[in-house]
Amino acid sequence: MNREFGYGPKAFSFSVNGSSSEGDLRGSCIKMEFDNIKSSAALIYDEFIQNADSRTENWFLMSSPLPQTIIIAAYIYFVTSLGPRIMENRKGFDLKGVLIVYNFAVVALSLYMCYEFVMSGWGTGYSFHCDLVNYSDSPQAVRMAATCWLYYFSKFIEMLDTVFFVLRKKNSQVTFLHVYHHSIMPFTWWFGVRFAAGGMGTFHALLNCVVHVIMYTYYGLTAMGPRYQKFLWWKKYLTTIQLIQFVTVTSHISQYFFMKDCPYQFPVFIYIIGLYGLIFLFLFLNFWYHAYTKGKRLPKVLQAQTWTHHTNGVMNGNANHEKDA
Repeated sequence: MNREFGYGPKAFSFSVNGSSSEGDLRGSCIKMEFDNIKSSAALIYDEFIQNADSRTENWFLMSSPLPQTIIIAAYIYFVTSLGPRIMENRKGFDLKGVLIVYNFAVVALSLYMCYEFVMSGWGTGYSFHCDLVNYSDSPQAVRMAATCWLYYFSKFIEMLDTVFFVLRKKNSQVTFLHVYHHSIMPFTWWFGVRFAAGGMGTFHALLNCVVHVIMYTYYGLTAMGPRYQKFLWWKKYLTTIQLIQFVTVTSHISQYFFMKDCPYQFPVFIYIIGLYGLIFLFLFLNFWYHAYTKGKRLPKVLQAQTWTHHTNGVMNGNANHEKDA
């Protein structure tokens, strides 16, 4: 009777084992579903990566987007959480010498990339209109791909802008836009190097290198101290230079939408570059309006300092060097 009516230890043991079996079944189903999702994602990625540029496959950080994702995640975590907590009860570091070396090193690197972009396409055959990606193994095509990779890698170097903010306890400069800018650039450029290392999608990189030569020269000189202020008479043109950059990038990439026949291999990058240019053009114009139109009664020196704070802090990460030199 114990067995029939479910009394006794054996029946109780049967009940527990039954629940355990149901749990195991559910766990197996969940695992199978997860494995199916993982397999589907792997298939999609494999199909996606088949269209990638085989020339860049074995280059540093190019095997998959995972390594750079880890670096970017570590960067975000450090500059927004770990770094400020480490520095909370410490005095900010005096990095004047480091900043001087760093800024002029970026100037040298940017000059070199300008030269390489020009010699690998933009000064040796590109039309500034519908320029396609050359996937051949010709010296010039490989040189362009290598320059694109170097530009991509330079975005990781420029993450030091934010690290220096944290180490100097300038946490107010670590804004969302600043961190977003320094995170999204290397992330998107991985796909650029892996799929479209050349062509019309690289014009904004050339222009950005030119602007960085000017901007980081300014940062380096301001970091050297007040005695070099007399060499910064061109400071007032920095705003115009930044605006020209985004107007030019947006205008150049917008040509694609008015061309009758432009078989650019990966149009998605055209949309990304165009959107990026428009976003930052809007940000600059918005600040221009508030700082120079609505705030036109501010003293000129204060207006200039405010604009420098904005452009350096949001765009390039070197705000207020002149205050700490």
